[in-house]
Amino acid sequence: MTKTSSTPTEHALFHPAAHYDSPDDVLNDRQLSDAEKRVVLSSWASDIYAVESSPALRDVPGIGHSIRLADILAALRRLNSEDDDPAPRGGAAIRWRRPRWTAALSRRSLPC
Repeated sequence: MTKTSSTPTEHALFHPAAHYDSPDDVLNDRQLSDAEKRVVLSSWASDIYAVESSPALRDVPGIGHSIRLADILAALRRLNSEDDDPAPRGGAAIRWRRPRWTAALSRRSLPC
C-alpha cells in the first residue's frame, strides 16, 4: 500500500475547520489561492451547516463556535472585490418620464 503525501494547503482544504476559526482567517491565509478560499467559504455558507433554530448561523464541525452567515458572505464579497476590476464610475442619470399619451389619458375622464 502506498502512502500519498499531502501538502498543508491540501489538508486545509479537506479539513478547513482544523485550520481556521473565522472567515477572516481564511482570507488572511497566504498559502491558499483565491479559488481555494472560495471553496472553504462556500462550503461554510452551505445550508448543510445551518443551525435549525437560527438559519443565520452556521455550525461547522470542528469549530467550537457558530459562525454568522453574514460574516461568511461578507468575506466572499471582499474576496470577489479584490479580484474584479472596479465598476465603471459616472454615467448619465436617467430620469424616467411617463409617455405623453398616458398623461393625456389621465386628464380625460373616462366613463365608468
